[in-house]
Amino acid sequence: MSIETIELENLSITLVPACMQNYIYLISWSGGAAVVDPGDAEPVLAFLKRESIDPGWILATHLHGDHVAGVPGLKKAKGAKVIGPKGSGLHEMEIGVKEGDSVTVGPIEFTVLETPGHTLRDTSYYDAGNGVLFCGDTLFAGGCGRLFEGGPADMWASLLKLRKLPDQTLVFCGHEYTLNNLEFAVSIDPENDALQRRLRGAKALRNAGKATIPSTIGEEKQTNPFMRSDNLELKTALGLEDADDVEVFAEIRSRKDRF
Repeated sequence: MSIETIELENLSITLVPACMQNYIYLISWSGGAAVVDPGDAEPVLAFLKRESIDPGWILATHLHGDHVAGVPGLKKAKGAKVIGPKGSGLHEMEIGVKEGDSVTVGPIEFTVLETPGHTLRDTSYYDAGNGVLFCGDTLFAGGCGRLFEGGPADMWASLLKLRKLPDQTLVFCGHEYTLNNLEFAVSIDPENDALQRRLRGAKALRNAGKATIPSTIGEEKQTNPFMRSDNLELKTALGLEDADDVEVFAEIRSRKDRF
């Protein structure tokens, strides 16, 4: 995977590939920068040196090593302030955040959303001003994170919270898992035309060596089966038309784990 940059009106977001198909995000603006989920310091430091950028902040969505292993090295080299989930035990953290907090990072004001499921402390950062969401391993393009600590009810509640964001919100997730996620989605939702189109588009991007990230909340609402666990057509396709939404989510997650 190559480094790619998304240019928005007031800032740039650079996707730095690392670890296990991870993306580390470098948010930059005139006069400053921040890093999201640095699972490895080296590729970030190399990019920073090449571009002559010094980040003032590091944001962590959760404590898995492929998202925070680079925090100590990056903090030592750049002296950035570390922001992360309150009570998570991230030793380098100076600012602990919880649901509903606002945290200012340069010109950006993030709203903090607690989104447990993958872990109990997963946290997402939503920038309403620029229409951007950094959600770690809670919501993926076409999928969601495995349930390592939380249960199906936790993750379903977290996805419902993210589903309420504006449709145009850009979703920057933790991994390039999109093709596998969409291939699974088609296997359980084959009549979804929007999903079929999305899979074709994702294949074209990956064949060209390009990222499938970001997606949008609107796109996820149409094509991500985990976001559609309350959809009657999908429930019927699964033979679960009388099941409650959490049961349906749990069944989809179980099938994906075996896919």
